[in-house]
Amino acid sequence: MSKVKPVILIVEDEFVLRMDSVEILEDAGFDVIPAANADEAIAILSTRADIHLVFTDIQMPGSMDGLKLAQFVRDRWPPIKIVATSGHVRAAGDDLPKGSVFLPKPYRGAELIATLRDMTGIA
Repeated sequence: MSKVKPVILIVEDEFVLRMDSVEILEDAGFDVIPAANADEAIAILSTRADIHLVFTDIQMPGSMDGLKLAQFVRDRWPPIKIVATSGHVRAAGDDLPKGSVFLPKPYRGAELIATLRDMTGIA
């Protein structure tokens, strides 16, 4: 019997960072879907019911930043876990929905993997 791999939606506007995160997480056993901004992420979330966690940058161009995306996801898809990251701003207190995690940049691959495994409940 095969285990279901957690599906992670990565929302990062910087292409190299997005692709690096995709590679790290796929190598760690996650299924990964990349998105370049919040609008693309919402379009993906609207068509897929298998996403376990959204890993989003906070500072992104477009209709909403990562903090607004996190709140939108929590309001519309409450079971989806949220991890936000930034190298420029620090999320604290009520900036993120309850139960969300902030991971400051730069982070190590092992730190990212451990955080997402903890949030998705896989060992």
